[in-house]
Amino acid sequence: MVLASAIVWSFGGALKHVLTTGESWTIVFWRSVWAALFLLTFMLVREGRRGTLNLFANMGLPGICVAICFAIASTCFIVALAHTTVANILLIQAGVPLIAALILWILFRERVRLPTWIAIAFVIMGIAVMVSDSFTGKVSPMGDTLSVLIAFAFACATVITRRYAHVQMVPAVCLGTVLAACVSGILLSTFMVTLPDMGILFVFGGLNLGFGLALFARGARLVPSALAALLGTTEPVLGPIWMWLIHEEIPTIQTMIGGLIVLTALLSHLSWGIYCKKSTIVKKTPI
Repeated sequence: MVLASAIVWSFGGALKHVLTTGESWTIVFWRSVWAALFLLTFMLVREGRRGTLNLFANMGLPGICVAICFAIASTCFIVALAHTTVANILLIQAGVPLIAALILWILFRERVRLPTWIAIAFVIMGIAVMVSDSFTGKVSPMGDTLSVLIAFAFACATVITRRYAHVQMVPAVCLGTVLAACVSGILLSTFMVTLPDMGILFVFGGLNLGFGLALFARGARLVPSALAALLGTTEPVLGPIWMWLIHEEIPTIQTMIGGLIVLTALLSHLSWGIYCKKSTIVKKTPI
């Protein structure tokens, strides 16, 4: 389910570029509305009306915080697409697992090992290379800033989800889409979109965002966090590929080099973690 969520999300940039509507807040509104309806229907089918109400009632403050984080992330993603490339957005998001580790160390004093700090340093270096185009005017600094905000919000949601694993987060992500719809509904200039665009927005919201959120919220609780993060790197790897194949948006040299540094650091760190866990199991297993 985690792998499927990453694959589903990776089509986000390609879908956005198919839309003829240029108003970012209008896109955020309708995408969020369709995602909220999909998630609500998903819960009603699985839990029934009473069960769905109980899920919302029991999510508490952790659920509200996760909802706010996902509302920020999904909203900033659409706005950022108007300022920077899909490759920059998705590859900066690849730093989410390490950002989450840093947040855990600062707020909860969970010890972070030296290899993790080394990986964090390489991720920062990779991101610096990726956004270097901002200083030449090729890519907007606003877009890069929003991309970092997306990664930070998603990392915060991941930390909260791990700290409160007993809380069902599907209603939380549903609330997040509702919040995004409310904010964008205030800021947009028009609700009107063409019929073909509405069909694309249905897919963009209900399937790309809503279905992806449902898969991630349920699957992330069933696999080790290292494996979940490793599977999540599928999104930034596939996203630029879809843009290249569908829309011929070729990433810049800086983006490719920086992205390669980020992905290499992440995969090396996660592989090291999995190797250490396997070594520990082998040592504890009696011969």
